[in-house]
Amino acid sequence: MSSLNSTVSTNSTFVRPQFFYINGFSNIPHVKFYFIFLCFVYTVTVIANSFIMFIIFIDQNLHTPKYLAVFNLAVVDMGGSTALIPKMIETFLFNSQFITYEACLASMFFVHFFNFMQSLTLVALAYDRFVAICFPLNYHSIITNGKMVLVLVIIWIMTAGLVLTAVGLVTRLSFCKSIVINSYFCDHGPVYQLACNSNSLNHIYAQFCISIVLFIPLILIALSYMCIVFALLKIASGEERLRATKTCTSHLILVAVFYLPICGTYLAVILSAIHPDARILNTSLSSTIPPMLNPIIYTLKTEEILEAFKRLYHR
Repeated sequence: MSSLNSTVSTNSTFVRPQFFYINGFSNIPHVKFYFIFLCFVYTVTVIANSFIMFIIFIDQNLHTPKYLAVFNLAVVDMGGSTALIPKMIETFLFNSQFITYEACLASMFFVHFFNFMQSLTLVALAYDRFVAICFPLNYHSIITNGKMVLVLVIIWIMTAGLVLTAVGLVTRLSFCKSIVINSYFCDHGPVYQLACNSNSLNHIYAQFCISIVLFIPLILIALSYMCIVFALLKIASGEERLRATKTCTSHLILVAVFYLPICGTYLAVILSAIHPDARILNTSLSSTIPPMLNPIIYTLKTEEILEAFKRLYHR
């Protein structure tokens, strides 16, 4: 890898490698057991999300705005895990760590796309809970199936635009220093940091995307739950307050499972020198575990899903 002459297409000023080398997990002992664990995670993710999608699709009582968003979350979870886990297993378990330039950009797009989609879908679910509890009498006029579909379509289009722009900005970079990516996939940050020409635009845009799909959604969700708490305090009946709170439990757990590990890793990177292997392990877990847990949480903590399953079982 010291000589780039055989691995790049180049002119006098621009170097584009034919492939990259993904170096994550190289220094972690007994890492093969981790990838066997990921095989289990992926299997459960596919089965659990397929079950949620099947139940919502087949039961007419679940054809509501809330469960359109839950169905979308299941699609996103399945897509994100499929974009990441099989390739990780192939890369590290079968020592296939070289990836072509074009395949690297494709992997970068799909992994980030589905991660961003998961964050924004949680915002859509928070908005649904906010309207349902703060404006219960007007819920069915404010949020209809058509309006929820429109919201989800906008989220898909906006996310695709954000990630396509990030990937497009990578194509303007020249890679004459190294082709070794210190991550577990073609992660946007570790890739653009390899460039030998200016990557300041990539860095600025990456911070912009993090704000749009991580910090702003988290702030919006926090604000929605502050309003929900105030609305619950106005409910006189303790039984009604408990019933309303139960409808938010699943979503709150999903928010904690998705955002806490990511925010914790970001804070650790900012406040202290986190070991690269620890960062890679933490970020890989926070990308693979939530898609497995989301459908399980919704199945176990949501009465409508349990009732739909009972109806299907009796049928």
